Amino acid sequence: MYTLKTTGHFDAAHFLKGYQGKCANLHGHRWTVTAEIQGQTLQTDRQHRGMLVDFGDLKRDLRALCDNFDHCLIYEKDSLSETTLQALNGEGFRLKAVPFRPTAENLAAQFAENMTAKGYDVRRIEVFETPDNMAAYEPERAGE
Repeated sequence: MYTLKTTGHFDAAHFLKGYQGKCANLHGHRWTVTAEIQGQTLQTDRQHRGMLVDFGDLKRDLRALCDNFDHCLIYEKDSLSETTLQALNGEGFRLKAVPFRPTAENLAAQFAENMTAKGYDVRRIEVFETPDNMAAYEPERAGE
């Protein structure tokens, strides 16, 4: 089994509605995302001979997903009042609604789903909120 791993970053704010603690407040992170993919066979075409995938493609695809969240407020759909949303939109803030509580765990699962949709066999996704705090998601494998 071959594995490749690459890292992407984004800066974004979030909050956890209904949480009892500091994370209930709007705050930001320098998020780091690592994507590890796997495969049994290497490519044989002239350009990609000896590669599982081109690192350039892997980095580009992870970077595009990270850029989708960069410099925005990630919030759970329906967790902000319409008045608040109108005010934030009126000020020109970039908002990203997600259908889940924006925890590192849920973001890891979302990145795994998106990388899988791009055709990668995802082994593991790690999402760091801080250099010391990380959540990982490993998709279930058929037959496991």
